[in-house]
Amino acid sequence: MHERIKVVDEELTDPPRAIEGLHGYARVNILARINGAPVGWVELPVVDAECPAALIRETILEKHGKAILMACLRSRIAAQAPPEQWHEIGQLFQQAPPTASQPAPAPAPTPLVTVAVCTRDRTDNLRQCLDALLLLDYAPLELLVIDNAPATPDTARLVAQAYPGVRYVREERPGLNWARNRAILEAGGEIIAFTDDDAIVDRHWVAAIVDLFTQSAEVMAVTGLVVPYELETEAQILFELYGGFGRGFKRKWTHHSSSHAAKKQLPFGAGQFGTGANMAYRRSLFDSIGLFDPALDVGTVTNGGGDLEMFFRVVKEGHVLVYEPRAIVRHRHRPDLDALTAQIRNNGIGFYAHLMRGAIAYPEVKYAIARFGVWWFCWWSVRRLLHAFVFPTRFPRHLIWAEITGSLIGPGRYFKARKTASKIASQSPPSPRSYPSPQSPQPPQTPQPPQTPHRPQPSPPRAAAVRTLHLDRPLVPIDDIDAFSAVRVYAMTANTIYGHMTIQTHGCPLSVPRLLDALVESLGPTLLGSAPKKMSYQQAGAMAALYHHCMPPEIKPQATPRPLSDAALAVCIVITTLDRPDSLRQCLQSLVDQKTSRPIRIVVVDNHPASGLTPPVTAAFPGVLLLDEPRRGLSRARNTGIAHRAAAEADIVVTTDDDVIAPPDWIEKLVAPFERRQDVMVVTGNVLPHTIDTRAQLLFEMYGGLGRGFERLEAGPQWFESFRWDAVPTWRLGATANAAFRAAVFTHPAIGPFDERLGAGTPTGCSEDTLVFYNVLKNGYTIQYEPAAYVRHNHRSDMRSLQNQIYNYSKGHVAYHLLVFARHRDFRSLVRICLYLPYWQARQLYRYLKSILTRRPGRYPLRLTWCEICGTLSGPWSLWRSWRRLKRLEK
Repeated sequence: MHERIKVVDEELTDPPRAIEGLHGYARVNILARINGAPVGWVELPVVDAECPAALIRETILEKHGKAILMACLRSRIAAQAPPEQWHEIGQLFQQAPPTASQPAPAPAPTPLVTVAVCTRDRTDNLRQCLDALLLLDYAPLELLVIDNAPATPDTARLVAQAYPGVRYVREERPGLNWARNRAILEAGGEIIAFTDDDAIVDRHWVAAIVDLFTQSAEVMAVTGLVVPYELETEAQILFELYGGFGRGFKRKWTHHSSSHAAKKQLPFGAGQFGTGANMAYRRSLFDSIGLFDPALDVGTVTNGGGDLEMFFRVVKEGHVLVYEPRAIVRHRHRPDLDALTAQIRNNGIGFYAHLMRGAIAYPEVKYAIARFGVWWFCWWSVRRLLHAFVFPTRFPRHLIWAEITGSLIGPGRYFKARKTASKIASQSPPSPRSYPSPQSPQPPQTPQPPQTPHRPQPSPPRAAAVRTLHLDRPLVPIDDIDAFSAVRVYAMTANTIYGHMTIQTHGCPLSVPRLLDALVESLGPTLLGSAPKKMSYQQAGAMAALYHHCMPPEIKPQATPRPLSDAALAVCIVITTLDRPDSLRQCLQSLVDQKTSRPIRIVVVDNHPASGLTPPVTAAFPGVLLLDEPRRGLSRARNTGIAHRAAAEADIVVTTDDDVIAPPDWIEKLVAPFERRQDVMVVTGNVLPHTIDTRAQLLFEMYGGLGRGFERLEAGPQWFESFRWDAVPTWRLGATANAAFRAAVFTHPAIGPFDERLGAGTPTGCSEDTLVFYNVLKNGYTIQYEPAAYVRHNHRSDMRSLQNQIYNYSKGHVAYHLLVFARHRDFRSLVRICLYLPYWQARQLYRYLKSILTRRPGRYPLRLTWCEICGTLSGPWSLWRSWRRLKRLEK
């Protein structure tokens, strides 16, 4: 069982809208966009099968407000607005999405673009891909399908019958890079864009690519943002946790010289640039650096790396590669775990095959590549594996092992694939062109892998040019810096100098888009009048205007809760008792008085039926079911109640104690989050003292009590993984004296019922609740702490009982951590036992000694600290005794 996540876009210039019809979804991943340009992701919970418009906009503005302001600033400077208007954001919400960073005085002729889709026997995916390509808002456009060594004629039939405007080419040589090279030979466009058959392109995809190519003559290759098309299965969600294909929302420029110093900075990890599902090149580039290496990527034993190798080669040969997040493609991730495992294994193979290819083709950097390969293997693979052992995460360890295995065999696979590619190349005639293309010169035929021509370039001197950027004039490229490796640009107007920025160019000209990117990134807050860590009046006004445009009055959050749905969740309340008839009577009376229309069953489990004290109490409350469990232990008694038919047929199982008194609206407040959120598996509430009449009750509240504060807390997978060295503090989430569970929790194979080695009535004393909480979070579910769903608890009234209680708490806490370590290999639990607990207790002793020396007696008695220390030391022994006891009871 996993959370389904809905993936949607939110265009901020459109009217706000709620996302409805989310039945079966736990969360929504929203890609926020402003005039089509992406600014970032937000993840929100599904509430009542929808996500309110107000919550969407508030979260986007809170998380990405600064990025939106910087986009506004960039747009205003590009439009030659005067400085006093740079902070005005209204223009963003009044104009159509721009197709250029700087408006041109007259429409310029647009270059022909060839979009190539390489496919093999996946017509269902290909149909969706081609449908999206037909919606592109760019012309002139050539659509090309390369059918790579097909086993059936289905692809040819699909293109001929349903897509007459798409040109079909059959490439018999098996391998994705053979298909890509055939696409280059067949293409008629000045720009060649590649995507995969399992990708769905955004309608502005080609326009964003062409915009960058036309404004920046130095750019030879462009990659773009790849986002998930859907997150419906566990495998798809895990792939995004693994890292996915997205590379962020900032445009990135990459260019390296051939100087000796730059060799150490070469991007051997070319995956940082993107993926082959979203890449484009100038046609002329392949004349100088050659075609794709057919010994790499899908269809060969390397199963990947072809796109990475080309990215690396582009940069290594001294060309400019740009990551453009406005060029968006949506990718359909592998839907099943077996396919995901194979993909991640192939990622390791392809990546290290790409490194081997680079070492052979460029021997001058082979030692740098080898060092990088070893470092990457240790930092990325081994470190992640060790982290998964020390800090359990949602990402399974077997997937990390799969990548490690692939990484180890990748270099050897390349040599095998190279021989196969050479054999295919020698046995196959050169690929014919379907028709002559007058728009571009004939490129060279596919070279023998991996022999790529390498022409060293002269190294520019390590010096910086100084130039001035006048922001009150039309921006122009800086193209007279070919003799410099960097340029220092001073940004100014007639009256003000705003600062400077240093841009590494390696002799490459600076286009207007790159100047704007560097300007906003380096001096953005300064241009809006802000000092470091402060907000100017202009920036504050811009943010207020942004809220005004994005948050109109009609989308204010709802002030009243939704009415209870017709299909109300059925609740079973399980109470365990041990010879406390007076407390039980008060508890049952408060439960009978609950004001709710939902079906409720109350089950009382008598953990000492031989005394005969409980039946007279339950008999006074018709409808209360009494169960006997003579074997002592709170966890065993609760499991007996949970296993009964009354609990098994309920949707929600609520646990509480016999010394608890609940207000009339307790059940409604405790169960309401389950109806709003499908991903919530546990809800806990606050536990307040019923009375504080004795010193023991006061000291118990000083110790920490059972309450967990008055602020709502949500703990999910990200919260679980956020604790790096200390143990996950599940004890902060409440206690089973006031907790509700989805009934499915107790039948989940990885969560199950309460552990009967823990809890009151066993040698360990407590902590059965924190272990269940840990298992829930470990399996990717959510726990909510709702302080409004409170109950009142009758604390121990005498000091002897309090000392025994604190002693049991300390024993159980240590036993819980030992079980977590034994079951999940979570080393954070050992850190908690060996470091944090001794430190805390030593600190308590220090405070006590300090109070003696200063003659200011502490309020917390030494004997209670001593109870904690003794309980901590006896925790391992108590767990062993509890384990032995459970074995005897099971016989």
